[in-house]
Amino acid sequence: MVRVLGVDPGLTRCGIGVVEGAPGRPLRMVGVGVVRTPAEAEIGPRLLLVEQGIEAWLDEHRPELVAVERVFAQHNVRTVMGTAQASAVAMLCATRRGIPVTLHTPSEVKAAVTGSGRADKAQVTAMVQRLLRLDAPPKPADAADALALAICHIWRGGATNRLEAAVKAAARTTSPPGPRGTLR
Repeated sequence: MVRVLGVDPGLTRCGIGVVEGAPGRPLRMVGVGVVRTPAEAEIGPRLLLVEQGIEAWLDEHRPELVAVERVFAQHNVRTVMGTAQASAVAMLCATRRGIPVTLHTPSEVKAAVTGSGRADKAQVTAMVQRLLRLDAPPKPADAADALALAICHIWRGGATNRLEAAVKAAARTTSPPGPRGTLR
């Protein structure tokens, strides 16, 4: 069992969700919420509020891993910048504590949770509700997306980590001989 904090970064609403589980085993929601900042505030104080909110979640829930949505290009540069800044704050908070961080693309998360990388928000929210056996869909959508990120990482992260470890182990045992027949 692993505990993952999922972060759907945003400046106005930063979705946060904590899920426990393991591939092939039932998942359990530990907590879900949103860190909010006032849209009219300056960027510095807003980023500080995001940092304080994430730190509080890290203190309370003690995740072993953090999964953050990878920022992708949009037409609205201002939105992309705010999302990227909030994402960096989440990564910094986790890294400061020595918690590994993994980035997942929106289509990767959608595919992991619904089976389709083109699923819409309603489909993702419905599957999160079903997978976590919740009585009601998590709201707002940012919170549901954060839970989806955590679920994606539990299901995909373990396989990815095992593949990386296997590749490294194979590279160590199959290294070609160095000069004059010595092993490197």
